[in-house]
Parts: sequence; C-alpha cells; structure tokens
Amino acid sequence: MNNSFLPTIRTKQRVAEVSWFSALCNDDTAYLGYVDTKRQSTYEHCSKIVKTADKLGFKNILLPNSYIKGQDTMIFAAAIAAQAKNINLLTAIRCGEQHPPMLARAISTLDHILKGRLTINIINSDLPGTKESNEVRYEKSAEVIEILKQAWTQERIQYNGKYYQFDLPTDPIKPYQINGGPLLYFGGISDGARELCAKHCDVFLMWPEPEADLAATMQDMSQRASKYNRTIDFGLRIHMIVRETEAETKAYAKKLMSKFDAKTAQELKNRSLDAKSYGVQRQDENRAKLADADDFIEPMLWTGIGRARSGCGAAIVGNPKQVLEKMNRYMDMGFRSFVLSGYPHLEESKYFAKYVLPHLPNVSMPVLQNRIPS
Repeated sequence: MNNSFLPTIRTKQRVAEVSWFSALCNDDTAYLGYVDTKRQSTYEHCSKIVKTADKLGFKNILLPNSYIKGQDTMIFAAAIAAQAKNINLLTAIRCGEQHPPMLARAISTLDHILKGRLTINIINSDLPGTKESNEVRYEKSAEVIEILKQAWTQERIQYNGKYYQFDLPTDPIKPYQINGGPLLYFGGISDGARELCAKHCDVFLMWPEPEADLAATMQDMSQRASKYNRTIDFGLRIHMIVRETEAETKAYAKKLMSKFDAKTAQELKNRSLDAKSYGVQRQDENRAKLADADDFIEPMLWTGIGRARSGCGAAIVGNPKQVLEKMNRYMDMGFRSFVLSGYPHLEESKYFAKYVLPHLPNVSMPVLQNRIPS
C-alpha cells in the first residue's frame, strides 16, 4: 500500500490488540436467524466466555450494553473482574445513563479492582424509551466525556456545560490508570459521531466494509483529529470463521444459515437500539449492492451475519493462512485494535486462538500507551 495513502495513527508500532466478545445481550447462537435457548446470556455463560478468552491469550474483551434480556454491563464487569487474571475488560457505557460524577466513581472503582485492565467503549445511542436528536445526544456525550477526563486528570471537576454543571473535588474518583485514565473506544459513522471521537476518544471502532471504504474513513478521521492537535488509533469490530481449510469455513457459514428464518431474524435484528443506525444501514447497502450469491462482498468477507444481527454484520471467513493475510492487510492499513467474535462465541474463540492468535503481534493498549503505573 502506498504510504501517501496511510492515515495518521497514534500507535506507530505494527501491532494488534486482539480482543474477543462476551454475549451479555443475548445474541449467542449456533444458528443465525434462530432463537438459541441453549446459549442464553446468563452470568454463568457470559463469564465462561470471558474466562476462556483470558486463558486463551486475548488481550481485551468487549462487554456490550443494550436494553435486552441479559446482563447489566457494569455489574457484570465488577462481578467478573476478580476472576479475569490477564485480560482487559472493554466495558460499554451509554452516556447519560448515570450521573456523570458517579459514573466516574464507578469506573474508577472498577479500574482499581482490575489494576488498570479496563478500557471503555463509549455508546451514544438513545436511552431506552427515549428519542433525542443526534445533535443533542452528541452534545450530551461530549459533556460526559469531558467531565470524566476532568475527574481523571484534575484536582477538581469544574464544568459549566449546557447539560451539566459541577464543581467537585476529584479525590473520590481517581482511577488506577495514569496519563489520562482508561482509554476510550468509540464507534459511529455519522458526521457527529466522527467529530465526537476525533475530539475526545482514543480508538475509533469501525464495522466491516470494503477496504477502500475503510481507508477513506480512516483518512477522514485522521484529518478531523488533526484539527484538535490529536491522533487516534483505529479498531475493527468483526466476526471470525476460521478452520483448517477454506472449504470447511464456507461449509460452516452455510451451516450457520441452515435454520435461518427471515421473520425471526428481522425481529432479532430490530430489538437492538442501534438497528436503525447509519452504520447498520451502510452494511445492509453494501450487501445489497456488492454481495455475490453467497453474501461475500470481498474475498473472505462474508456479510450473511448482517441478515440476522444488528451491529457488526460480517465475518472474515477462511483458513488460517487466509485469515492471517486479511488481518495483516488491515494492520498495513493502520488498524491496531481488533474486536472479534464468532458464533457460537465460546467455541469460535478456541478456533481463532488455535489457528491465528499465536501469529499476531498481540498487545494490551493500556500497557502500550503507558496508562499502567509501574
């Protein structure tokens, strides 16, 4: 790839923070478009995924947040924290759900329990049962983030915003991590989302699209961040199917769809708060315009998952060599963080750890970015 087309990224080292996903929001299944009663989001099931990913060597794990039957994100994170020995917890918070100083205190407490193995996924969608304009949601989220950063880096919160006004000491809410506190991950393809991440966050998470579209977004985000004298890193949220042979992977993709019911799939997809988001619409449009008869929009990039699931709607599908080649391409583009998953989540984590994980330059972002005190 021509260096003149590379984005400006914070982490210059060619590394990959390899993360997995725990199905707190009742999305685990052995078949897409099908209600799998054997894999409900109980504490036992979700904690087993976290502990398995920890033992397998993943550096981070996303704990999602949604108003769906399953586990509350922050409570689950606190419950599993003492059992997770090495892995970071990428804990999703929806801005506005908690009083910002008390949110800062909760995050600080969790950060101390984990001794710095905490990363935060900022979510900006509507609160359950409410509907606000994009502008209002982004304004509120920005204010929450600014308050968190004051809490983590200053002696007092002294904030006078449109929605929040505080003058408070920060002793009760100092995190374990230093140099800015926990890293903030954020995803969203709209103009407001891009500006919010460029100005305030550390890792811009993207959903699967053709490489040219990903590259264009990365260029745009680099330019936006530079306006604020900042650099950010880029992450990719994507599913995985890896087996010894390419034929096996494609057969497994077909198996995942073998109980697909379009009506059930649409109901499952629409229950998510992000189901109507611009990012989901773009993935649907790519599948409609670009996919072949088997739902591949690029070699090894299968979009069938998006027929039944909101959020991330595509998977890398291939043998170990092919998957590693695809991930190397993404690293060459400038991606430094990968939030992976597969169906079912527990079983697929083992396949990826066996075939691909040992061959990646796997790192912890809080360690790499000097957030952990010596």
